[in-house]
Amino acid sequence: QAQLVESGGGLVQPGGSLRLSCAASGRTFRNYAMGWFRQAPGKEREFVAAISWSGDDTDYQDSVKGRFTISRDNVKFEVYLQMNSLKPEDTAVYYCGGDLYNNYREATYWGQGTQVTVSS
Repeated sequence: QAQLVESGGGLVQPGGSLRLSCAASGRTFRNYAMGWFRQAPGKEREFVAAISWSGDDTDYQDSVKGRFTISRDNVKFEVYLQMNSLKPEDTAVYYCGGDLYNNYREATYWGQGTQVTVSS
């Protein structure tokens, strides 16, 4: 069992940056692939980025490649999403997902979400 708590969301202007954090509890965290997903108003939740348990493998949605970077710290039990060059279309609730499957597109555990708003 794992519990995930996101933080770091907020309001940012277009072109700005934010860093999201996901704190995980549970000793099995280091065995899980972890990821970030987002849900915009009126849309389904979508995959954003994923990282393997070792950190050696990452995957990104095409629209965020080159702008977002996922990383993890298996000592602190944390996962991060560095978001640069933010666009209004990045506005969404961002969720941390743990124990990914289905080619990183689904998760067994979910956080409560953190709001990211990109607006001038």
